[in-house]
Amino acid sequence: MTEIDARSAEPWPDLDGAVAEPTVASLLLWTQLVGKTRLALCPFENHWWHVPLYVSARGLTTRAMDVGGGRAVDVELDLVAHELRARSSDGAIEAMPLGEGPLSGFYEGYTLRLARLGVAPRFYPYAVELPERIGYASDARACRYDAAWAGRFFRALLQADRLLKRFRGRFVGKASPVHFFWGGFDLAVTRFSGRAAPPHPGGVPNVGDWVMREAYSHEVSSAGFWPGDARFPEPAFYSYAYPEPPGFKETRVRPAAARYEPALGEFILPYRAVRASATPDADVLAFLQDTYAGAADLARWDRPALEREDAAR
Repeated sequence: MTEIDARSAEPWPDLDGAVAEPTVASLLLWTQLVGKTRLALCPFENHWWHVPLYVSARGLTTRAMDVGGGRAVDVELDLVAHELRARSSDGAIEAMPLGEGPLSGFYEGYTLRLARLGVAPRFYPYAVELPERIGYASDARACRYDAAWAGRFFRALLQADRLLKRFRGRFVGKASPVHFFWGGFDLAVTRFSGRAAPPHPGGVPNVGDWVMREAYSHEVSSAGFWPGDARFPEPAFYSYAYPEPPGFKETRVRPAAARYEPALGEFILPYRAVRASATPDADVLAFLQDTYAGAADLARWDRPALEREDAAR
């Protein structure tokens, strides 16, 4: 897709197609590698808020990361020009195309370009949150990448990012930024009640239980957008609560296409329903509000103290 195409394209593009699954699989592995760089270089923040990526005007970015000596670098997966770009504050730029090739080759090319910028982060060289143990340096699996689909996915991310930020602005309590977690490959925002939560049971593939316990140390209502996986193989907005209060799955949620999905343990609003709607913004915001309100009311959050007066608008 050319940049001219991107400027003229519809805001809620079609994300169906046979190329979706292999492209997501590649992007998931690539964003994990970029995210691990942020994990290695950035100081710790509660709930692992120092590790996600962020939606930029062209794709997904680390934002600036300190590398010492008064220098900073950032890394961006540019889903308009379809390249990975690493930049340093002293003006150096390294880039590599996003395209088909072995995973080990992508890892080699990425670390080489960081080294040219004088950056050699130490990170765990295996993928996480996947059942299979995948080592970046030695895994020769072929990565597949359809640029047109990736460009459409980016435009959907822009819409999701915009609406999640609007939703976040209605809350005055503790809330996360709107950020992209590369482990689950989802864009998310999380609201907190202010109360501690029971220890998370863990059990996420290739992730230490202590990681999940830090992430879910306090009660949350969390929502976001992701392209789906084997349990639910289509893009959707989602919303869940931890711990899930009794009766949550019976909450009445707008719009009519929304439902509780037992395989996920969360509410979902299929992206195709949003795309087909005459009022997509209103539908997504209603979904976010209703699922949050259901969780907060059932868990007896102090909503007047946590929300703006115009929270439901």
